[in-house]
Amino acid sequence: MNRMLIVDDETQVQTFFSYLLHRKDIHLSFASNAYEVMAALAGEPYQAALVDLKLPDTNGLDILKAIKEKMPGCRVIIMTGYGTVKSALEAIRLGAEDYIEKPFDDIDELERLIHSLFTSPVNQRQTEMLRLAEQTGFIVGQSTEMHHLLSLAYKIARKNITVLIEGETGTGKEVLARFLHHASARQQQPFIGVNCGAFTETLLESELFGHEKGAFTGATQTRKGLFEIASKGTLFFDEIGDASPSIQVKLLRVLETREFMRIGSEQHRHTDARIIAASHVNLHEAVRQGKFREDLLYRLNVVKLSIPPLRERREDIPYLVQYLAKRHKTGEMFFVSETLALMQEYDWPGNIRELSNVVARALTLADGETSRITPDYLPASIVKPVRISQTSSPSPRNEGQALLPFEDYLESWKQELLAQWQSSIEHIDFPSIMKRIKELERIIEKAFVTKALRETLGNQKKAARLLNISVRTLRYLLNEKGK
Repeated sequence: MNRMLIVDDETQVQTFFSYLLHRKDIHLSFASNAYEVMAALAGEPYQAALVDLKLPDTNGLDILKAIKEKMPGCRVIIMTGYGTVKSALEAIRLGAEDYIEKPFDDIDELERLIHSLFTSPVNQRQTEMLRLAEQTGFIVGQSTEMHHLLSLAYKIARKNITVLIEGETGTGKEVLARFLHHASARQQQPFIGVNCGAFTETLLESELFGHEKGAFTGATQTRKGLFEIASKGTLFFDEIGDASPSIQVKLLRVLETREFMRIGSEQHRHTDARIIAASHVNLHEAVRQGKFREDLLYRLNVVKLSIPPLRERREDIPYLVQYLAKRHKTGEMFFVSETLALMQEYDWPGNIRELSNVVARALTLADGETSRITPDYLPASIVKPVRISQTSSPSPRNEGQALLPFEDYLESWKQELLAQWQSSIEHIDFPSIMKRIKELERIIEKAFVTKALRETLGNQKKAARLLNISVRTLRYLLNEKGK
């Protein structure tokens, strides 16, 4: 028989669960304080526990830690009252399966949740979580921090609470927002995103709240706003920090009352849209600087999810590259280990968005030439300069060897040639100079061809036309002289 521990000091709550579960195949034990909890944990193991967040002599977080220490396999749900959701979320970070709010309004949902503790294997939920993450493009790789972030996001997705996502530009804030939507009970409803910095104040107000016919010049017909369209779904505010003070006031009112009016209307309308907001700036700092309303931040920051920048999760880069390459459907093309090593050394100020662009460009440039993506196909900003000795000529570049950035190569060649010229004629290695001239010719040709391909996004016909050569000559320069 399954065993469950109920930790709550309220007699009526214990009575409620006794009645609710008396027909279930569950053996119930009850504890009202820390002493009774420790006594219960000294006996046979429990498969599940419901733990109240507030107890007379301790708190639910400490009880959670004790249960996980004594019985790691016990699945814990935290019970919390209104206003203590943040503490409940901290419990999830510490290993709780979920949390439920008192009073228990939805008994069917409560029964479903308890049933899942005994019937839904942990690894099954993990598999479903990772499948959904890949489906929505939120790739976590091997980073422990990213796995914790994904797990927390998955657990809060079904809660009807506002979420604030923070992260640098290009880290994937909208992708995480889409994951939250698809993991929620709203997945069949609309997901609508709006960039607060992409509209003027007037246009953004019209987009969000809609307008009546004739409300302003150009309003030739009545139009629904995004709060209305996404009423049963999810409304994602990207770059919320760019919203004007006037828009911030209006957003605050909607979050507080769930009501709004179309422009030109006096009728109040209701919205049930779930709000997810994102910002690349620190909103607490923006509040300190007077650029963002503190009361709006309080309303948005019910749950905060922070996405680490790519430079702090370098171990994930090979997995991200593999995923991005697969998304481009490039068949047998792959990034060689030297290329991946260089990409892991780079800081990626544009994060995953920049990585995606670099992968797409490399695949485009290599298309039709080779299946191996070597460092030659990376931008000069990523490839580290190669030191060339001034006392010996370099050997011809092997496939996969990093190209010296064009300007650096010319400067190195200039210094070496001057050094040779200033030497006595009997010490000049003329065959080496002639060999370097041929190598320089090849480097210059390849540099200009590569530049043309980058400017045309890999279109060989356009690149050949820009260089005033035939496509056949361009391919010869890439495939034959490029070796």
